[in-house]
Amino acid sequence: MHSLPPPSFPPPSFKDHFSGHAGDYRAFRPTYPPGLAAALADAAPGRGMAWDVGCGNGQFSVALAGHFAAVHATDASAEQIAQAETHDRVRYGVAPAEESGLPDGCCDLIVAAQAAHWFDLARFYAEVRRVAKPGAAVALVCYGRQWLDDPVLDPVVERFHNGTLGPYWPADRWKVIEGYRGMDFPFPGLPVPPLAMEAVWPLPRLLGYMNTWSGVKAATRALGGNPLEAFAEEIAPLWGDPETERRIRWPLTVRLGRAG
Repeated sequence: MHSLPPPSFPPPSFKDHFSGHAGDYRAFRPTYPPGLAAALADAAPGRGMAWDVGCGNGQFSVALAGHFAAVHATDASAEQIAQAETHDRVRYGVAPAEESGLPDGCCDLIVAAQAAHWFDLARFYAEVRRVAKPGAAVALVCYGRQWLDDPVLDPVVERFHNGTLGPYWPADRWKVIEGYRGMDFPFPGLPVPPLAMEAVWPLPRLLGYMNTWSGVKAATRALGGNPLEAFAEEIAPLWGDPETERRIRWPLTVRLGRAG
């Protein structure tokens, strides 16, 4: 039931930082732990439909399909949707978070993973209330900077993220770094177990991931060259053999609540 709608222009309010490298985004982004989809499904009143909002390349949409009969996955970027992974229980569509195209009262779960900081929250929450079944689960998920399990390497990454790229990150990026603490979330809260994404990567894989950062793209445009090249030169001698794999961790923030 995977379907690709015809390309459409995003609404004027859509902050598109990712369409230009949708293929890299799919290739290099880390994957969510299985426990995330399971925890959200357990909070839902039923297993009929989940809406994955700002789904990007559908990575989490497919994970949700293991728990729900149908997943409606939307993103305002047609390029991201074109890269999405197919699944017979996932229906993809190009749509802004504020206008899902879904009928009233159809969703057991509404989730935005690493996306809600780009939304018009007031309009999005109005759409959430419209499409939610009574007692539906609502979740905002985000992760910030990765942490390397190495006391020498991790400060180098932190300086690059906060210092070199500091002036070039979109303002909404800092909502992610703060774990969405300052964002409005008008739903009665539900507990969530501690969760994190984890990976074991060589240096080229880490650099490929960091090259998908919106801050890197903005800095490259502003500076006329990619600052990741200088970062790679700095970290390479500290890393050693570039094919040496090192453990990397992204703690997840999950704001989970109940609609209605």
